[in-house]
Amino acid sequence: MTLNCVIIDDEPLAAELLESYAKKTPFLNVIGTYNSAVTGIKAIRENHIDLIFLDIQMPELSGLEFAKIIEKDTKIIFTSAFNQYAIEGYKVNAIDYLLKPITYEDFLTAANKALDWFTHDNNTDPSKRDRFFFVKSEYKLVQVNFDDILYIEGVKDYVKIYLENGKKPVMSLMNMRKIDEHLPTPEFMRVHRSYIAHMTKVQLIDRFRLAFGENLIPISDSYKDAVQKYIDKHTIV
Repeated sequence: MTLNCVIIDDEPLAAELLESYAKKTPFLNVIGTYNSAVTGIKAIRENHIDLIFLDIQMPELSGLEFAKIIEKDTKIIFTSAFNQYAIEGYKVNAIDYLLKPITYEDFLTAANKALDWFTHDNNTDPSKRDRFFFVKSEYKLVQVNFDDILYIEGVKDYVKIYLENGKKPVMSLMNMRKIDEHLPTPEFMRVHRSYIAHMTKVQLIDRFRLAFGENLIPISDSYKDAVQKYIDKHTIV
């Protein structure tokens, strides 16, 4: 399982250290590093982010204020030089609270807590457990089995679910983040802002495009590292 994460810290050295820790942690995919909560908002809105390493004392918008406005399914690990915020941190459902200076051992322990949380969530979500869901399409509820999905495309306010064996794609009024929450990882991976791929159905990888029969979908720079890790683990050379 791979968790998409961002780092938000207004101290350049602290942010650089956390980024180096995250990049050497196999199950973390760093989407970006930002020097304020305000600059990080765009990344949170445009990408599926599982985990945020979040400083507390920052200009314009503090980490605690920021934590109250993000979606509850995005988990937080606070990073701070001050321990007096710990209780407030846990009130906003933080996974952990790390005191600076942060060692890699402490970082990894906190990251593993997040991984455990998401792994447990995968096992308790009924859709993930039973491997199907219903979506609204043309005023009907349509059952979609995970094993039938090739890939999913975001089209404005809709998602378009492409199915194998020549079945007609299913269109539903929903955003990509919502449907991504109910798909098991790493079997399904966000490979682009507009695409989620069923990785076990990929037939060919060419110039960082995934082929499903004659259909090709791109891999964007934001997700390239996570996809490459997945590919490497499933490649025999």
